[in-house]
Order: sequence, then structure tokens, then C-alpha cells
Amino acid sequence: MKHVYIPKGVCSRKIYIDIDGEIIKEVKFEGGCNGNTSGLSALVKGQNAREVIKKLKGIPCGFKTTSCPDQLATALEEILSKN
Repeated sequence: MKHVYIPKGVCSRKIYIDIDGEIIKEVKFEGGCNGNTSGLSALVKGQNAREVIKKLKGIPCGFKTTSCPDQLATALEEILSKN
């Protein structure tokens, strides 16, 4: 199922997530640091969302208290809570 998440406190403007049950099929970021978000998307593809949340939750970006990985974890938590 495809979802769109609006991240807060980061450079990326949207996160597009395609998930089947708990398995991440695809993630695409709109905006943000292209190399980092492309790498992150490639790494989480095919992974279990709960495991990804454990690894990414709480990662900061510089002086910010959140990051694109942290926002992806938040988005995944929101998606899983609705299922």
C-alpha cells in the first residue's frame, strides 16, 4: 500500500512509502540531500519496517533533533499503527 508522509523539521518535503504488510517495497524522498536519501531508500528496500524503525529512530541531523532517517521511522510507525 502506498503512503505519503510530510516530514517535520528536515529538508525533505515528502516521503513516499510503498509497504506490503511490514515489508518495505520502496521509499522515495522529495527534496533533502539526494545522495543520503537515495542511499537510505536503497538500504531499507525489502526490509521489515519494525527493524528499520529500531535502527533509524532518534537519529539527529547536525544541530536538529530529527533527520530524514528519523522522519522515515516516524512515518513507518504511523503507517503500522493504522494497520
